[in-house]
Amino acid sequence: MKPDRVSTGSPPLDDLLGGGLERRAITQVYGEPASGKSTLCLLATVASLRAGDSVVYIDTEGFSVERFMQIAGERAGEFADRLFLCEPLDFAQQGAMIADAEELLRKSDRAPVGLLVVDSATALYRTELGLGRETVRSLSHHMVKLLGLAKKYDIPALITNQIYVDVERDRVSGLGGTALEHISKAIIRLEKRDSVRRAMLRKHRSRPEGISFDFVITQDGIRKI
Repeated sequence: MKPDRVSTGSPPLDDLLGGGLERRAITQVYGEPASGKSTLCLLATVASLRAGDSVVYIDTEGFSVERFMQIAGERAGEFADRLFLCEPLDFAQQGAMIADAEELLRKSDRAPVGLLVVDSATALYRTELGLGRETVRSLSHHMVKLLGLAKKYDIPALITNQIYVDVERDRVSGLGGTALEHISKAIIRLEKRDSVRRAMLRKHRSRPEGISFDFVITQDGIRKI
């Protein structure tokens, strides 16, 4: 029987999430640029690859092969054979690639897919915000499809999100409004303070909001301090 959680590749992050990424659910990580979002995605990706699974990785940020190799180490070449990397050029293509991921989930001839990653779910969305409600509806549709795949194939989905600053309320939150917040079962906020980052739990079904740990980014991942 499969465990309920899948490792993020970082013991302190697993602890923060109550054991790791929850299957059949979306975990969201949001934060300002260079706060470590992509590093956490790559850590989780390498952990799944190391466990023998394949990973579908939809990247809108510019996938860093060098960073992947640093985290994967000497097995990077082997792991790359099981990494399905998709790089949409616009928001509509992002939705199409999420939908097309089912073909990989249904019949991967290398190893079963154990993790879905979208880094970031809102970078391309942000470029189309001027189109109004239709863009918000499209984002919701993308995430509903992603969640449906996670549930159908009993795997976790990990997404990253950019920040939205509400000047009037003096509040920082993830982009995408309540729709993206509600569909994410767990939400982590990353904060950057010089070279130190903080991972803070903003939403979880069984863990208290506000618990956190501080870390620094290292060549092969992150290190709790």
